[in-house]
Amino acid sequence: MQTFGRGMRAEWPLDPDITYLNHGTVGVTPRRVTAAQRELQDQIERQPSRFLLRELTAVVVGQPRSEPPRLRQAAGVVAAFVGAGGDDVVFVDNATTGANAVVRSSPLEAGDELLVTDQGYGGVTNAATFAARQRGATVRTAALPNAIRTPEQITEACVAAIGPRTRLAIIDHIAAHTALIFPVADIARRFHERGVAVLVDGAHAPGAIPLDIPSLGVDWYVGNLHKWMWVPRSSAILWAAPERQAGVHPAVTSWGLDQGFTTEFDLPGTRDPSAHLTAPAALAYMRELGVEAVQRYNHSLAWDGARLLAGRWNTEFVAPESMIGTMATVMLPSSLGTTVEDAAKLRDRLLFEDRIEVQLHATNGRLYARISAQIYNDLEDIDRLGQAVIP
Repeated sequence: MQTFGRGMRAEWPLDPDITYLNHGTVGVTPRRVTAAQRELQDQIERQPSRFLLRELTAVVVGQPRSEPPRLRQAAGVVAAFVGAGGDDVVFVDNATTGANAVVRSSPLEAGDELLVTDQGYGGVTNAATFAARQRGATVRTAALPNAIRTPEQITEACVAAIGPRTRLAIIDHIAAHTALIFPVADIARRFHERGVAVLVDGAHAPGAIPLDIPSLGVDWYVGNLHKWMWVPRSSAILWAAPERQAGVHPAVTSWGLDQGFTTEFDLPGTRDPSAHLTAPAALAYMRELGVEAVQRYNHSLAWDGARLLAGRWNTEFVAPESMIGTMATVMLPSSLGTTVEDAAKLRDRLLFEDRIEVQLHATNGRLYARISAQIYNDLEDIDRLGQAVIP
């Protein structure tokens, strides 16, 4: 039986002198998956024109191949993992890129409203702001409670923020700052009753929690693969419900124009496709270790670690276990500061003096630490953070 924790550290290329509690920010790729990517890159370089122009996408130079294009094969494997059909999933560089495609393609008109929450990821919220500005639309922000104890609090706050001209809402699946799992299926159902389309930012969901995208009842879903699914950077997916695909276009228009949803996104010009093509190898490794076992270990470590830190720091941690995935956010002692600058200074001190990498942020006059739990971590890593902050 595979033992997670310290026994897994050799499988990851992390600096052994650093306690790494920040997997959720940009991800880390296991050595085995990186090796698979390098094999693919070598294969590309042996015959780059053949690989990129004849085998990669449905847009081909010369004789069409009988088998599905390589990107479609890889997308099919990923789609099955998230409960979707292969023709409903396309690769994008990251969740922000996918969100940009959706909001820039949305038929917003002057006076329309685009809804976000105050826990939305900054890059995605900026994409919404830009798209609204271009169309003469406005962005509404749903203010969520400071201390969330139930999923219903999130749903009700989001629904209460719907305005008379709200056309599109962007809802996180797992919020970047609070690390809470949002009840997206319930939110989508309530929003659709009001005629509002829903884009879900699932940057932290694929690989972290069980995921069946179509069952959520949303219109579009974006999710990173290079975080919790162990795919090399940068790789993500955009899923679109079949009836929502025709109007969505990538930010870069190239040879796939007017050839359908998948073909248009599969060929945004010449690029290195190896990260996307490595996704099946990453999934194979995760399945070898046991997907449920990986997710169960990471969840338990995040949950136990958050309670350990809150107890050590004598701060409040009220989130229910059902809203915690593989990350948890814990309030730091008030004596450590209140501002973004205070958070940055403490984060630097933890890294350069204590050799601990962890995500910190400031919200509503308090500092918070977001711990990421990955199978190379154990509770001792989290306790090191607790002792570094309060000896």
